[in-house]
Amino acid sequence: MACSGEESMRLWFLIPLLLCFPTLIRSEDYSDVTIVVRGAETIASTSNEFICATIDWWPPEKCNYDQCPWGQASILNLDLTNPLLAKAIQAFSPLRIRLGGSLQDQVVYGTPNLGSPCTPFSKSSSGLFGFSQGCITMERWDAINKIFMDTGAVVTFGLNALQGRQQMGRGVWGGAWNSSNAREFMEYTVSMNYPIDSWEFGNELSGSGIGASVGAEQYGKDIIELKNIISQLYGNSRKPLVVAPGGFYDQKWYAQLLDISGPNVLDTMTHHIYNLGAGNDPQVANRILNPQYLSQSSDTFRDLQMTIQRHGPWSAPWVGEAGGAYNSGSRKVYLDQLGQSAKYDTKVYCRQTLIGGNYGLLDTETFVPNPDYYRQVFLYFALPQSCFTTLYTFCTKPRYMFSALLWHRLMGKGVISLDTSGSSYLRAYAHCGKQKGGVALLMLNLNKNMGFMVSVRNDLNINFREMAGIKRDNSFVHGLKRTVSWVGSKASDGLEKREEYHLTPQDGNPFARTVLLNGAPLQLTGDGDIPSLPPVMVSVNSPIYVAPLSIAFVVFPDFEAEGCER
Repeated sequence: MACSGEESMRLWFLIPLLLCFPTLIRSEDYSDVTIVVRGAETIASTSNEFICATIDWWPPEKCNYDQCPWGQASILNLDLTNPLLAKAIQAFSPLRIRLGGSLQDQVVYGTPNLGSPCTPFSKSSSGLFGFSQGCITMERWDAINKIFMDTGAVVTFGLNALQGRQQMGRGVWGGAWNSSNAREFMEYTVSMNYPIDSWEFGNELSGSGIGASVGAEQYGKDIIELKNIISQLYGNSRKPLVVAPGGFYDQKWYAQLLDISGPNVLDTMTHHIYNLGAGNDPQVANRILNPQYLSQSSDTFRDLQMTIQRHGPWSAPWVGEAGGAYNSGSRKVYLDQLGQSAKYDTKVYCRQTLIGGNYGLLDTETFVPNPDYYRQVFLYFALPQSCFTTLYTFCTKPRYMFSALLWHRLMGKGVISLDTSGSSYLRAYAHCGKQKGGVALLMLNLNKNMGFMVSVRNDLNINFREMAGIKRDNSFVHGLKRTVSWVGSKASDGLEKREEYHLTPQDGNPFARTVLLNGAPLQLTGDGDIPSLPPVMVSVNSPIYVAPLSIAFVVFPDFEAEGCER
């Protein structure tokens, strides 16, 4: 059967993609989607260090579901001399690193006046999370700061907020914070000129807490004390931010914390989000590719944004920890929360973890980057139910980590609204372009079998008649005529190009340990350096094919977006 003129045009524009990865497109296995980008203004903004990764305190003995995935990945024992670690951090220029986690409220600092031996964590049935108090020596702190200064990392350090308190009841702690050990630790840090960007107070003590909780009124008073300590120690120099509470969002508790601490004390409100449940939950596999389930996270981002606007507009929202599934994570579990959170003015998004557990961006044993290092958009590839057992056994040990780098390099601070027609399984987010101007688009295909042929429109090009029935935020567009993409106030002459970065699993296997960029494996160079991430250059007039279970970053350098030019 002969192709129509429109079908012929589509096939012609697919030729560059077929040359890069010919197995992706099969006849009739795609659906048409139109994305309308509203570039007249930005709706939110992130910070320059939006991409963040954590390093935790967990010792090798930390186990869940009959496995112990942490190895030597703790703040206390991580091999800081491994060249792959330094190269992975340095590639971001800069990467924000948050030092903290569940055991941080049991950490003391080996300063001269500690008054007890400085020993690491050990198993203890009477301690929080099954571990005793642990200590970091000043020699270890020196070594940590050396690598961070050498690599240009931006550091957020989580302080022990339980020091000096007493357990009042089951999981409830009372009394004022004893700041003496933390203050001496901070004094040492200032004396050494270590450039700490922010001090975070406590970990998961908000609301009902995880393992322990502290009331919002006392917490607010303690944050005022922390603010005063920082003011005294840093004097007239640049003062680190005060960050808290690093817990799960509880509207009443968070609002009270802002009310008690008062104006311009708490610079940043951090919250944690593990929306998939426990790492061994058999429903994780179903939730991974369910767009309606993933969208529920937006409620938390929206509610926190409103709480801050009403009770503390001087503060900014951060995601201090996110790993998909809690208790060391669930392999193959990454979602699109970067895009969601950015729409609600989240300034920083910290991935749990840089290394360690089952969600590390670097392999715990080899330090080789996992696929999410390159992509960092947290797409969850589908896992068959047979991969889950009561012992938390999975089919493969994957490598994640390469899209943090792509997001960091391509997606600018300004967030742009867009409308999408067609399937809800295509997740799409737009930002101002970071390096070359214009607009950067991120698309995630959650469908296991169907690809999408995407046409991108600038809302400047659509007349009132075409806009009839359009609803915002991934709703269907009724009556929008099919068209090829163009991004100016008038049609392109065909000479303009866009950049495309398609991320797919090797051999189409969602459990593959290697991720492909435009059909080529992403691997370290012979010298152990992060590889270059070259795009495919495609005519701006052509539609974009997004394969099943794939991710696509697309940069339109010449997109007319007035909001990005202000």
